[in-house]
Amino acid sequence: MKQIQPVQIWVNGQVKEGSWLNSYIINDNLSSSATFYWSILASGSEPDSAGEKLSEGNSTIDGENYIVWGEAADINLAAYQWIASQLGLTLI
Repeated sequence: MKQIQPVQIWVNGQVKEGSWLNSYIINDNLSSSATFYWSILASGSEPDSAGEKLSEGNSTIDGENYIVWGEAADINLAAYQWIASQLGLTLI
């Protein structure tokens, strides 16, 4: 889980603030593509205290992005960076 610059998200008729990005891989063909599940969680001071899930979805990385991700020194951080860029989020 990575902290993000807070974002406002409309949830069930209310605006809530998300401060955490969580993600894990749900599929990787080890060749040309991988799919990540991601969620944005409500504000909290640490990952263990992150709150309610405000938004969630899946993102698939493929092509040149998949190759660059696989060559990264820290593929976990690279995955979060790629997901954040796809969602228009900023990691802190």
